[in-house]
Parts: sequence; C-alpha cells; structure tokens
Amino acid sequence: MRKLVLFMHVSLDGYASDSNGGLDWIPYNEELEKYAEEVVSEVGVPVYGRTTYRMMESYWPTMLDDPKASKHDIEHAQWLQEVKKVVISATMDKAEWNNAVLIKDNIAEEIHALKEQPGKDLVIFGSPGAAKTLLELGLIDEFWLTICPVVLGDGKSAFDGSEKIKLKLLSSRTLQSGIIAARYEVEK
Repeated sequence: MRKLVLFMHVSLDGYASDSNGGLDWIPYNEELEKYAEEVVSEVGVPVYGRTTYRMMESYWPTMLDDPKASKHDIEHAQWLQEVKKVVISATMDKAEWNNAVLIKDNIAEEIHALKEQPGKDLVIFGSPGAAKTLLELGLIDEFWLTICPVVLGDGKSAFDGSEKIKLKLLSSRTLQSGIIAARYEVEK
C-alpha cells in the first residue's frame, strides 16, 4: 500500500510561507536542488492544493519551450507534464494541466483509493492548506520536512490548530546551508 507523504519546506517556527505567501526565505541552492531531486525520484503521484497547483501549472509547462531553461528544469518539467497529478480543492471546477485529477469531495475515500493502487508514494508538495485538510482527516503517513534556519514569526502553517501527532524519526541529515532534512513517520 502506498503512503501519503507531506514534503514541505518549513521555517524553524513551522511556517511554510511568510505572511505574504513568499518563499524567498528558503536557502535554495544546488545542494537543496539535489535533495529535492532525491525526493522526486520517490514520488508516484504529486499532490497539490489549489494555490500550489496554480503556481506549478503556470510555471513548469513554460520550461518545456524555454531556450534558457536548465537541463534540470527541462527534465523536471517533462516529468511533471507526464505524471498523474492530484489537486485537492473545494473551489476549483476543473484541473486542466495534463494528467491532473481534481478531488473536491470525498477526500478521504479518494485518497484511500489512490493509496490502494500500485506504485510509488503520493507526495504533497508544500500546499499548507491542503496538507492541513489531509492532516485533519488523518491521511498523512509520513512527513519529509526541510527545516530552514530562519524564524519567520508569522506566515502560513499546515500545523496550527492540529491535534497532537506522535512521530518517529526515520532519518535526518544537515545540509551545508543549515537546513535539516528530516523524515518522520506517524506512530500508529
């Protein structure tokens, strides 16, 4: 059975974006890019909330025809174009990006059905709003967090208001930028 994993960059105080929705506080560099590539290699189905989906849909397809795009960007854009994608949104009417599936209702049942299918794990990329919904439904099996060396003081979090969830550390490593890449599983 596949797992539902949350992959999220978070500040030391647990925010996934600053108070303006910005992500410029993430020390994104070549080492973090390589770590993200490792994560993507384990993904069977990327899962997004509406905001992250719209951002990804507006950016990545443009890389396919951009002569200035890096080899990494082109390969990632090709992967995203072909892979099945899931969008969790109560407000969207349709998801038009190639191979995108919209889940508006019956989220728990739909995610359970996807978990039952063969293949690599389902991975939520960022998407703190959708992650919060999936947390409240008890659907997330693992957390893959990159904990960034910054305190934002305010922003958007997937965890505020959540019930207590006990986690078991699976692995961790420190990147040169000071990011801690930690993987946890939910203790059942």
